[in-house]
Amino acid sequence: MSEELVRIASGEWSALIHPLGAELQSLRDGAGREYMTDADPAYWTGHAPLLFPIIGSLSGDAFRHEGRDYALPRHGFARRSRFAVVAQSGDAVTFALEDSEATRAVYPFAFRLEMAFRLQGAALHMAATVHNRGEAVLPFSFGYHPAFAWPLPDGGEKTAHRITFEKDEPGPVRRVSKATGELLPGGEATPVVGRELALDENLFEADAMVWTGLASRALRYASAQGPALDIAFPDSPDLGLWQVPGAHYICIEPWAGHADPQGFDGEISEKPGIILLPPGESRSFRMDVVVCSR
Repeated sequence: MSEELVRIASGEWSALIHPLGAELQSLRDGAGREYMTDADPAYWTGHAPLLFPIIGSLSGDAFRHEGRDYALPRHGFARRSRFAVVAQSGDAVTFALEDSEATRAVYPFAFRLEMAFRLQGAALHMAATVHNRGEAVLPFSFGYHPAFAWPLPDGGEKTAHRITFEKDEPGPVRRVSKATGELLPGGEATPVVGRELALDENLFEADAMVWTGLASRALRYASAQGPALDIAFPDSPDLGLWQVPGAHYICIEPWAGHADPQGFDGEISEKPGIILLPPGESRSFRMDVVVCSR
């Protein structure tokens, strides 16, 4: 599969993206240090799947539209779909996925999803744009799911790492059901102190941590030593953090939407967190990752 990877580069920095899922697989500096997951198959082989047209799980693994049920797996089909390369230069590439007979069988809407990557030195800029190509409202969610190295290169112990939010985040943390993937009701007291979350594998014993209606649109992921990642997500109001305890990654996932609340039984247009895009319109979701040396 390696020969299929698309490489972009800027200065000493490089990134690799696979057309299957338009999935970022590597971000490296001039010294060859890797800032993405090692994808150890003992834990999880993903790198940075794109979540579309849903995020997380649906109740009963299906959604209802105009009285008919459509089955969709967790996180939707984009991550398992082959994107076309529609534009490419030395430091940038754009992929696109359009509806097809196969997608319309499980998601009866006309769409185009474009995924653009641009590397400017140590800054990776990503932008996903959803276009409604149909004559009806397009209901969807979109999310990023990148797995960054944990620990970071030269970052020391895993427990030395912190996430520092742009703003105070006093709100409760939501959890998902391990059995169904649905968003559980209520929440638990946040482990964030002010703006800072001390990372520990124990945080993920109960699966992902989810924030709906996050105040911040940026955060810093760093340890007391080594480089830091400044991550901005101006168009995403929700956030997931996830890993399998023992793995060498932390998923920092800006979302516009989330899993079905447990027991949700309405139409997809009524789903909490769903985006309703009018015909002929587009919606973009940026995510910027800047590696800062200290």
